[in-house]
Amino acid sequence: MRAIEPEDLDTLYEIENNIDLWTVGYSNSPFSRYLLHDYVANSTCDIYADRQMRLMATNSDNEVVGIADLSDFEPRHNRAEMGIVIRDCFRNKGYARAMVCKMLDYARRVIHLHQVYVVISADNKIALELFRSLGFKGEKILEEWLFDGQKYSNAVFLHFFL
Repeated sequence: MRAIEPEDLDTLYEIENNIDLWTVGYSNSPFSRYLLHDYVANSTCDIYADRQMRLMATNSDNEVVGIADLSDFEPRHNRAEMGIVIRDCFRNKGYARAMVCKMLDYARRVIHLHQVYVVISADNKIALELFRSLGFKGEKILEEWLFDGQKYSNAVFLHFFL
């Protein structure tokens, strides 16, 4: 896991503009290279200043396999939402589990968070199984939480105490 570098712009552009991911996040329009370049250039990588932190996950060959972030950081209550994206060609190889574990360790040891939570589409059985297997609990159904442009679907809220 490492900070975003300027050379990550193409990968960031690829992931942020993947319309299939928009239904699980808050994006509903494409990001320009200029806007992403500006984000990379101006991000302080300080969760207290930015209220979010995004890290690139790389493998032993230094290939970017995905992005992990902590967002909606709430310093008063010491909690944040975790999100991860694995690039298609690196899925089902254990990277997601490793990324979540590293992010939880970072949240505990460096940021001193008390709680991390995730909101996952109820249809995403693989992600739900991963987070449950890592000890996320407190399952709550968020009815009609996600909209894909045609229909609403449920999401599942899970949390982890650090």
